[in-house]
Amino acid sequence: MKKQRQKHKPAGHRYTTLKQLCNLIPGHMVTNLAKKHGVDARSRTYTPWSHVVSLLYAHLAHALGLNDVCDALQMNAAALSTIRGAVPPSRNNLSHANQVRDANMAEELYWSMMKHLMDTVPGFAKGKVRSGYLRRFSKTIHALDSTTIQLVANSMDWAKHRRRKAAAKCHMRLDLQSFLPRCAIVDTAKYHDSRKTLSLCADLEPGEIVVFDKAYIKFKHLSELTERGVNWAGRAKDNMQYTVIRSLETTKHKRILRDEVIELALDKSKEAYPRELRRVVALVEINGQDIEMVFLTNHLKWSAWTVAELYRCRWDIEVFFKEIKQTLQLSDFLGYSANAVRWQVWTGLLVHLLMRCLKFMHGWDHSFKRLFTVVRSSLWRRWNLPALLESYGTAKPPGRIRGAPEQAYLPGFV
Repeated sequence: MKKQRQKHKPAGHRYTTLKQLCNLIPGHMVTNLAKKHGVDARSRTYTPWSHVVSLLYAHLAHALGLNDVCDALQMNAAALSTIRGAVPPSRNNLSHANQVRDANMAEELYWSMMKHLMDTVPGFAKGKVRSGYLRRFSKTIHALDSTTIQLVANSMDWAKHRRRKAAAKCHMRLDLQSFLPRCAIVDTAKYHDSRKTLSLCADLEPGEIVVFDKAYIKFKHLSELTERGVNWAGRAKDNMQYTVIRSLETTKHKRILRDEVIELALDKSKEAYPRELRRVVALVEINGQDIEMVFLTNHLKWSAWTVAELYRCRWDIEVFFKEIKQTLQLSDFLGYSANAVRWQVWTGLLVHLLMRCLKFMHGWDHSFKRLFTVVRSSLWRRWNLPALLESYGTAKPPGRIRGAPEQAYLPGFV
């Protein structure tokens, strides 16, 4: 009889996978932030650290409700206590903490952890980690967009934006080189995306590039960005009135239909943006069909093809939103208040950040979703997490596929 091949068993460790993941968070950080935001004054037996660990576990385990989180942590109370003395919550404790403890603490914890990881993990979120066309630019490229998080209208009146619909929105500015957020706002869905543009772009530096969809076309704000030396590119609205000043010929690419310098025709729009604009019309292949798309930019020297490709890069923020929605627990919430929703969204983004750091440190070559699955399945195992990630899997990641240069940079523009 043929001997069955024994599967590789991960190396043992004195700590659980969950503890190894939580150890990435400095011990003093949560305590200091709890004092700063007054959260420690609202806690007795259920500490702020225990609260953060509980919400991290809720995302990692895809918990479906308060009972799911509380029962699982109580059954593993001994292992949980090794995570800096964290204690399992009761249903009332966790619900009350989500409702009354300031969610600004969770938001600041996320940005503090991002700064900490960038300072302590050499090379993390620095330099050009994204491949393709973005490597041609020395300045940072940002993408603006938002994602809607559906909520229960019957229980969350504060989030209603239709008679029978309730939702929250996460507005984000994503750094396309590092694939990490630089600004994020969690709010109700009743506000239009353009109302958050000022806050999202407040700290952009001269020379940096920002790309966005037509929802963010607000000429007064675009004029302010141009005055600050920020380059931008986006989709033009269908009803935009303009006058062509002159035509340009910056490229002979067959997909470029028109390249024009224009000025706005309506008095109100011209008062908001009194400068010249660039209008580029290009053919874009979507679902096998060629569709005309009209792009706007304030940069008059880029080639028209560069403008089209820059906008194509904006798709990365859609990939980011898909990544967090497929892995984090953003469909079942542990509380009905706005504060509870913000706690869960920000701790979810923190889980994503920690996973991205693990992926970078241990050279994970498989998909992010598979990384999340491996960690989730071994939360209470005492396995060496670095050794597990560095040796996991029998199948090698798929190799790169060679093709035409324009296909390698941005598929869809052929």
